[in-house]
Amino acid sequence: MASFDDRENAFENKFAHDAEMQFKAEARRNKLLGLWAADLLGKSGDDADAYAKEVIKADFEEAGDEDVYRKVSGDLGGKADEATIRAKMVELLAEAKSQLMNEL
Repeated sequence: MASFDDRENAFENKFAHDAEMQFKAEARRNKLLGLWAADLLGKSGDDADAYAKEVIKADFEEAGDEDVYRKVSGDLGGKADEATIRAKMVELLAEAKSQLMNEL
């Protein structure tokens, strides 16, 4: 029975680790997205960092990515269309995951 308990604990630990890594990757993606959008808005330095933090905070409004998309889309207006923003979100999530893996 101990073997079964060990396996169960291992699966639970892996699930928790995977969930934590996904959260970190999405938070990093949101920061990178915020910096990208800040650049399009003509922000730099501390203003760009502050805007990136706003994008990160926007992700806590509801589950999923729609809150982040709405924030960035609303702020960018006509500077980037939906397809561009969503493609950038996918691209930056992959980049964020890569960065996290390289830090391990």
